[in-house]
Amino acid sequence: MRKKPKLAKNIDKDVVLCEITNRIVSNRTSNLLLHESVPFSKNWHRVPFFKRRTYNGARNVCVISISRTQYSRARRVLDLLEERDYNRLLLNII
Repeated sequence: MRKKPKLAKNIDKDVVLCEITNRIVSNRTSNLLLHESVPFSKNWHRVPFFKRRTYNGARNVCVISISRTQYSRARRVLDLLEERDYNRLLLNII
């Protein structure tokens, strides 16, 4: 019998790279990630009323997720953002 090929343990495990409340900054961030060829997914989530204090009153938050294997590369790419845009990111640290 043939053995099944073993896959890496990080396949299909996405991690949250950052959360953004500003639509313009999220577009700039996604354009930069696309330009540098970093695969990612972008989703908008509604923030419950009583948790809006965490996000400075924002109703929606953009969540950018990436593969666990691409995390360090994506963090280096985010360093290329302008300082005013970088300060608006809520980065998650693994």
